[in-house]
Amino acid sequence: MDFTGLSAFPLTPLVDDKLDEAAYVRLIERLRTAGVDSIGALGSTGCYPYFSRNERATALRLATEHSGAVPVIAGIGALRTRDVLWLAEDAQKAGVSALLLAPVSYHTLTEDEVFDLYAAVTRELSVPLCVYDNPGATHFTFSDGLLARIAQLPNIGSIKIPPVSALERIASLRSQIPETVTLGISGDAIAVDGLNAGCGIWYSVMGGLFPEAALTIARAALAGDTAQAREHSAALAPLWDLFRRYGGSLRVIATAAELLGAVAAPCLPAPLRTLTGDARRQVAEVIETLRLA
Repeated sequence: MDFTGLSAFPLTPLVDDKLDEAAYVRLIERLRTAGVDSIGALGSTGCYPYFSRNERATALRLATEHSGAVPVIAGIGALRTRDVLWLAEDAQKAGVSALLLAPVSYHTLTEDEVFDLYAAVTRELSVPLCVYDNPGATHFTFSDGLLARIAQLPNIGSIKIPPVSALERIASLRSQIPETVTLGISGDAIAVDGLNAGCGIWYSVMGGLFPEAALTIARAALAGDTAQAREHSAALAPLWDLFRRYGGSLRVIATAAELLGAVAAPCLPAPLRTLTGDARRQVAEVIETLRLA
């Protein structure tokens, strides 16, 4: 897998507090049909920490069975290195093309502890791994120096950087990591800027539900048509505003999926909840206004 283009991250929907296999398959098949470049199963949008090992294995089996030729990237984050290794083994047995790992923690980790985690995991892999820098969720912030050290490990294929300070970091990181390791941007609202600044892949939340809209932006940006990419991204400003207003993209996208009938309600693992009241009506209005249905 080459970690380029649009990587779409779908929800892992629930029904009656169990994995909604039928809805999940529909989401995966829609991404395959749309022609995304990869599918990020069990990412943050997929709420990976909330699922058991068996539930994760089932989700990955369904993803690989229904993704066709589209590569699947599997999230394997967990608190203990032992569990991460088990999840990596399960994911590879399911036939994924790559892995995604964030340094999940309860107690704040040190840089040496995080490096040791990636060193232990990469030694056991037969597929490449993406380093997931997500300080908002993990409460760990990678320094550029640590990312450069990790990038020298075997089987590192990509680094997924967060939107905060992303544009200032791209040139610095690019000069410190091997050419074989791609930089990827998360944070949908600034994806265009990240792609134009040198990122080779967009790890997209909205792409997991609205792949066509995300592909329009990604294809234009990666083809060098900056003006068109910016125009398409600017047209989605009401969606980006909802992401900012409601604490990130997860609840907005999950609410949109419920409103569209793509998943049952409630689709998120408790205690997480989708939006209600005025917030829910705002999501419905944005879907209609932007013709995302």
